[in-house]
Amino acid sequence: MLLPAQQDVDNRLAHVMLESPTPEGSAYVSATFAPNQSNGCGATYDAVMYWSKSCDAVATQQFDKLKRVGPLKKDILVMDGGVATKVFLMTAGNGCVSIKKEVVL
Repeated sequence: MLLPAQQDVDNRLAHVMLESPTPEGSAYVSATFAPNQSNGCGATYDAVMYWSKSCDAVATQQFDKLKRVGPLKKDILVMDGGVATKVFLMTAGNGCVSIKKEVVL
């Protein structure tokens, strides 16, 4: 699904949302593109996925290369992949929701 700007398209944000199949199910991916930035085109994306295991297991098994930096505030664990990548892990019932946020330079 594409959400383009209604006017001045070459100078406004554009948003794309899609469902991406994975071995564990599907992920919701949302990307935003910003044209005409000082370094060209900028972009960010969020990848959201439900895992049927604990957030501790997801952190250890799926995001083992990232550093645990503690909670965002209270209940959301933050994993650090550097200045442009973060993963947020939030308990959901008996499982875990991961939200990967990355800035693409």
